[in-house]
Amino acid sequence: MECLVTGGAGFIGSHLIEQLLSKGNNDVWTIDDLSTGSKENISHLLNNPRFHFYQGSVLDEKLLQELIDRCETVYHLAAAVGVKYVMNNLIKSMRINIEGTENILRIASRDKKRVLITSSSEIYGKNENYPFNEESDRILGPPTKLRWSYSSSKAIDEFLAIASHKEKGLPIVIVRLFNVSGPRQTGAYGMVIPRFINQALSGEPITVYGDGNQVRSFIHVKDAVQGLISLMESESTDGEIFNLGSPEAITISRLAHTVKRLTGSESEIKYIPYEQIYDDSFEDLRYRVPDISKISKVIVGFKPTKSLEDILRDVIEYHKKKVDG
Repeated sequence: MECLVTGGAGFIGSHLIEQLLSKGNNDVWTIDDLSTGSKENISHLLNNPRFHFYQGSVLDEKLLQELIDRCETVYHLAAAVGVKYVMNNLIKSMRINIEGTENILRIASRDKKRVLITSSSEIYGKNENYPFNEESDRILGPPTKLRWSYSSSKAIDEFLAIASHKEKGLPIVIVRLFNVSGPRQTGAYGMVIPRFINQALSGEPITVYGDGNQVRSFIHVKDAVQGLISLMESESTDGEIFNLGSPEAITISRLAHTVKRLTGSESEIKYIPYEQIYDDSFEDLRYRVPDISKISKVIVGFKPTKSLEDILRDVIEYHKKKVDG
């Protein structure tokens, strides 16, 4: 099968490509503008004759047309990623998320190519009735709180995908990812696990933003990628939305203490008010934990195989090797 992965040089995209290639019967094409992805993530794949990399943007309709014409399925992962990156690149982030997805859906609709759209747990906003299921209400702050631009742009992606399915018969599946982590993830754009681990390994203060009582859950990238592929390959997911994450919840403060314990670090844990990191247009989400009963019914028995401590140990080992290597 010929597969297109947008954002393939990113953290999740590179692991997805590895898994698709490991099946032995897939050719994988990918496009990435390397704004947050890295050629290093896919360097070990470049000599594989079944892998084809194009540096470019999902805003480039001509290149997208060429690549989608070649492929039977499209995994659309290209998006602005990370709170820090989004807050520093608000207009660019919205353009990539909305226009990029619109381009993918419009071009794929011409020949009814199957498309998987990766959405985000940010969709649920300030709703505090967690764990969130796919029908949970979205509760957002005002437009002056620019953090909500990301949630809104991903919601528009979902609306566009559902409309394309209903009006044009495009086969789609939408997946809301909840804090995917693992080897190759960078802390440069605000991702908390690699940031904490880098700080702990270097002996710097482990910096917790806000009061640390934010509740999060994390899924290993290997489990997330298997979920994406299973949802794409299932005939019963067409036109549906699925949460993909782990129900194992933890506060950010407890996460910092766990990282400190597992690394054996002497770093202090330091709490920093949000306004010292972002401006007053920032507002955080208190809860981000999924109900995964829907995906578990469709992909029978689906559940994460790796615990949070498994994830942390894998990321710690990865970053230690980078330092030693």
